[in-house]
Amino acid sequence: MSNKLIKVPPTKNTLLDLRKQVRFLEDGYALLERKRELLTRLVYERIGEYRKLRHQTKDAVKKAYRWLSLSHLQMGSRALQQAALGTAPTLQIDIIPRRALGIEYPAINAKKLPLEPLGLLGTDASFDQTRLKLADAAVLLARLGESEMALSRLMEE
Repeated sequence: MSNKLIKVPPTKNTLLDLRKQVRFLEDGYALLERKRELLTRLVYERIGEYRKLRHQTKDAVKKAYRWLSLSHLQMGSRALQQAALGTAPTLQIDIIPRRALGIEYPAINAKKLPLEPLGLLGTDASFDQTRLKLADAAVLLARLGESEMALSRLMEE
């Protein structure tokens, strides 16, 4: 490694300016190193949360599809489709921006609304369970999406 000389006038004022620049660059490097450490810690925390949510979501979707298949067997596809058209939304989703260490990602609030009873003839009790399980799965899917988006944006940084 060779030391390259820079062409500056050999004055005390230049020396003071160069010392100030070196101190500024060292402080900037220390700040960037600290941010890297914090981002690494945040990514590892998010990975644990993501894995747990992914496992919960997989189980919830599996249960929801089990109930959906039972409803499909008992009601038929046409009756199931007609009953689904007459139902009110079961979720309220709010998406707001959130920032962590200068990185912006969406924060998703998914809230389950109370299920309204259906007065349709030809619906089965399994249809209500299907609606409940699908709403639970949708809430978990929203949380998983938020976690995945935050994790990907943190890892990009």
